[in-house]
Amino acid sequence: MELIDGNQIAATIVAELKQQVADLPGRKPCIALVRVGDDPASVSYVKKKEKTAAEIGMESRIILPPATITQGELEALIDQLNNDPTVDGILVQSPLPKPLDEAAAFRRLAAHKDVDGFHTLNIGKVAQEDDTGFVACTPAGIMELLARSGTDLKGKHVVVLGRSLIVGKPVALLALQKKAGANGTVTICHSGTANLAEITRQADVLIAAIGRAEFVTADMVKPGAVVIDVGINRVADPSKKTGYRLTGDVHFPTVSTLASKITPVPGGVGPMTVCMLMKNTLKARLQNGA
Repeated sequence: MELIDGNQIAATIVAELKQQVADLPGRKPCIALVRVGDDPASVSYVKKKEKTAAEIGMESRIILPPATITQGELEALIDQLNNDPTVDGILVQSPLPKPLDEAAAFRRLAAHKDVDGFHTLNIGKVAQEDDTGFVACTPAGIMELLARSGTDLKGKHVVVLGRSLIVGKPVALLALQKKAGANGTVTICHSGTANLAEITRQADVLIAAIGRAEFVTADMVKPGAVVIDVGINRVADPSKKTGYRLTGDVHFPTVSTLASKITPVPGGVGPMTVCMLMKNTLKARLQNGA
């Protein structure tokens, strides 16, 4: 069994981006990170994004509106960033505090600055195989992990567990594309799927993105399959100082003995998401010009 090391692959991509940014004439790429309120996970994610941007040599602008901001004020702020020629990419950190409308805020972003890849136009471009759009960061990271660990999807049965707009749907579209590394035969499973284990056992590549701790067990996996675990769940563990441990959607101890390759949690898909955000920001800078 080979462990697909997301930390190592992410570090390689960060080094590549650092070189590309250093070679870039004119101003450095700039990402605006909008974090509303003080959700602890959001605070930690935005810090990580800020740190990675600095490491690559990009500019990050941290904008911290209070949790009391109205929808109208948030959209006015997004409009301001849309119209600022020195900002290449904009990320509105999810989740937004209630009663803010997250979908409306994401739709407000200019598609050419939507480096998170959730704008209707960018998702449409993935479906049309138009490379000028931005691919959502986690699915893009999964494709990089597969490519850089030597897993070509051509002719393989790819089973995606989960149909979210953040991971399941876009990664299925990417695996289907007519391009090098893709060309997979894709099945999407979800909470309404009958005979789930029967289908997941047919997977040459299983992508688990269902958000349920250790849901995928050994009886659901074909020996020799490549397993990508997108989940990150907190499970109570009194033996840990924090009182919990982090685990994926896959029961790692049993599935790892069957898989030919598998991503760990943490240290698999997670580190890739941030570096793909930076890759999209560089792309936005190059596409949007000086």
